[in-house]
Amino acid sequence: MTRILPGILAMATIVVASNILVQFLFGQWLTWGAFTYPLAFLVTDVMNRVYGASVARKVVFAGFLTGVACSVVGTQIMGEFGPLVTWRIALGSGLAFLTAQMLDVSIFDRLREGNWWRAPLVSTLVGSAVDTALFFTIAFSASLSWIEPANDVSWAGEALPLLGAGPIVPLWVSLAVADWGVKLALALIALVPFRLIVKRMTTTIA
Repeated sequence: MTRILPGILAMATIVVASNILVQFLFGQWLTWGAFTYPLAFLVTDVMNRVYGASVARKVVFAGFLTGVACSVVGTQIMGEFGPLVTWRIALGSGLAFLTAQMLDVSIFDRLREGNWWRAPLVSTLVGSAVDTALFFTIAFSASLSWIEPANDVSWAGEALPLLGAGPIVPLWVSLAVADWGVKLALALIALVPFRLIVKRMTTTIA
């Protein structure tokens, strides 16, 4: 247990920070949480490389439970326009996190024997795409309004140019595309700390 405790603590910290920072805007299309949440894939991949898929899944599950706890607390805190976290957003967040992270673990495990960068890069890119698609669709798509009828997310369906310059799409699609773009960029940048952290951890273990 002690060997994976740092991974669990890191994952829990990222999840808690992201749940807080997602409430603050960065520009027009992003929140500050978009820059912290992708680090969860880095933690998962490091644990997978050093300790294996089984341990990585335990770290993911710890992060999932932390996220659920944050969401439940958020639903009970009232803001200016209602609860800080709606049940629909909580559902989207939980399902997206667990599905994407478990997919990341599986893909990484299949590719672990290849070039050192292939497993973390491919698994993170695929996991990030699935995470973004699931969360924004469940949380904001008008076709899923039946999940929480009392929650008015009509603002997310406002028809606007994609990222302010493209074809006309619902607002939530622009938010999703911007979010995915950040995840793609961080997936590439994270290869550097991934390589350094794994090297340090494997050297320490040896």
